[in-house]
Amino acid sequence: MKSNKHAIGHVMAMISIVIWGTTFISSKVLLEDFTPVELLFFRFVIGLSVLWFMKPKRLVLRNRKEEWYFVGAGLTGICLYYLFENIALTYTQASNVGVITSISPFFIGISAHLFLKDEKLKKSFFVGFVFAIVGISLISFNGQEGVRLNLKGDILSVAAASMWGFYAILSRKIGECGYHVVQSTRRIFIYGILFMIPMVCVSDFHLGVERFLEPVNLINMIYLGAGACAVCFVTWNYAVEILGAIKTSVYIYLIPVITIVMSVIILHEKITVMSVAGTVLTLAGLGISEFVGKDK
Repeated sequence: MKSNKHAIGHVMAMISIVIWGTTFISSKVLLEDFTPVELLFFRFVIGLSVLWFMKPKRLVLRNRKEEWYFVGAGLTGICLYYLFENIALTYTQASNVGVITSISPFFIGISAHLFLKDEKLKKSFFVGFVFAIVGISLISFNGQEGVRLNLKGDILSVAAASMWGFYAILSRKIGECGYHVVQSTRRIFIYGILFMIPMVCVSDFHLGVERFLEPVNLINMIYLGAGACAVCFVTWNYAVEILGAIKTSVYIYLIPVITIVMSVIILHEKITVMSVAGTVLTLAGLGISEFVGKDK
């Protein structure tokens, strides 16, 4: 029974990663017509609406102290992570953002080791991390003349990765509370959107409904809101609840792999030696982190 539950957890993590692996392209397209704050706000409002439709029953907390977990998760994983990532995309290359945000398992592992009693780091985690990051770098910078650094954009990417580390710990705490994952995810979204409101007020935000009349904008926004937000956060939070923050986090290494696979299938891009080598190293890093040194 336990093995079946863990298998479901791995499937849920993969569903999230497969969808998230294609979101950089959608975000880059939408940032042509939307500001980072507008993109962030619209996609999560759509996501919240989908979650209300999925589970309209109100969540009643058994312990008011648990509210702080939801507040923290909304601030770090919804508001700050995506705000930092979206702003970073306006300053630096998508490949830079992809590689740097892929170090979030490192932040998750350290945070889990410090704050969660039942999740401790093993040497295999760090070995796998090195393999994966080298592989991700080969994939992301494949075919480019060189790495073009942008201090502001790259620092924002690191900040985003660290925010996801905090979110992972808080979502694990929320999972331990025993609430329905759709209801708890919806509550996280509510706080995330509330934290966005001050930024909406001080930024150059406007509804600009006419932008949604463009099919490319509408399709990409629905994809990000309903798929990457509503569906993926539910499946990811469920995976964290079953597998733990550290084991689930290493699936993040697969995001660049998914991106390159989809580019071959959809955009018919050519596979290069560097991309193949990067994929092999990334998968090796995932395997080492996930399975080597497991407790018997």
